Amino acid sequence: MKKTLQSLGAAALLATVAACGGGGDGAGTGTLRLALTDAPACGYESVNVTVERVRVHQSSGAADNAAGWSEIVLAQPKTIDLLDLTNGALEELGQTALPAGSYTQLRLVLAANSGGNADANWIVKEGQTAKIALDTPSAQQSGLKLNVNMTVQPNQVADFVIDFDACKSVVVAGSSGKYNLKPVLRVIPRTFTGVSGAVAQVGSAVSLQQAGTPVRATVADAQGNFVLRPIEPGSYTLVITRPGYATAVVKEVSVPSGQTVVVGSAPIAQDVSTDGVTPGATATVSGQVSTTEATAVDALVSLRQALSGGLPIELAALPVLSATPTATTQGNYAFAGLPLNDPRVATYSASGAPLTFATDTTVAGKLTVRAVANGITKDAGPLTLIADTDTSTTTGDLSANFTFP
Repeated sequence: MKKTLQSLGAAALLATVAACGGGGDGAGTGTLRLALTDAPACGYESVNVTVERVRVHQSSGAADNAAGWSEIVLAQPKTIDLLDLTNGALEELGQTALPAGSYTQLRLVLAANSGGNADANWIVKEGQTAKIALDTPSAQQSGLKLNVNMTVQPNQVADFVIDFDACKSVVVAGSSGKYNLKPVLRVIPRTFTGVSGAVAQVGSAVSLQQAGTPVRATVADAQGNFVLRPIEPGSYTLVITRPGYATAVVKEVSVPSGQTVVVGSAPIAQDVSTDGVTPGATATVSGQVSTTEATAVDALVSLRQALSGGLPIELAALPVLSATPTATTQGNYAFAGLPLNDPRVATYSASGAPLTFATDTTVAGKLTVRAVANGITKDAGPLTLIADTDTSTTTGDLSANFTFP
């Protein structure tokens, strides 16, 4: 369904690079190379942003016009559909020579829409074709700021990837019909360390998590295959979700440095959701995020579950712009298509080895909804899911509301 991005060489991407001296450690120069990738988005056909340049500085507090900025400038602004950048796909942004040393600030500079037009940054909702303008922060002229830790060695290439999480970056602006870009970005080293495998249900969401926090996520392709890369070496929990299907989990996936391990020798299947009587029966959890302040707050609402032994996993997450006392129609969220049957869990043994799944029957009543805003975390639950009684609406039988601060 998605187009395949053509590979772009650095020569086609780069214009003159402004490496403004200053800030170097006197140990010569190295090369910084950057690419862009994405985790899956929620309910969108496409999420498009137009990148103009990337700026880096050795001071995390450097102002826009301070000396010492180095830039990767694209020859022409490049419009990128973030949803094409799944299963390990990268969009090359280019490279530049710059003074060796440690760089702690990065800014991704996006082009602006002209007026209210959807010509630089826009979304297309799932199942539709119309473009909807994506409003970007007013600070975009100076770039979307990230605190980073990138070391550039003399006469070496420092390879990094900007992970642009489209799912958590697009926020519905209440009942206005507008969509805001509240970018969730991080920078990770480019490596061949990762996890691959296959699922039986094409289009399932697949994520690698640590302590219930997704580290990398993607959507299985048309053949059911998935690749989660790059990641840091370590131990992960693989979580597979799809509306209308029970969650599948693989614990203790050990990933050595420089390797992409294969999980399972056969596609991982998920059971159809059921209430024990009706196949396909699902649940919905919905609610509202509000604030007592005059200005709305950005919140991230996630649905979480604790497996036997207390291992937490995240099932889904959505960004929410809260309601204010004078705009009570904002701040609504809903997680639909939730499975009523217990997750199936296996333990990873070796790359490509068969997996043995068992139903985790101890997790009833351990589903929670978490909302995070302005550094404050609030949980609601535990919740025991019950089947939706009206499948024609998104109003579920369970609700969880949050008020900040």
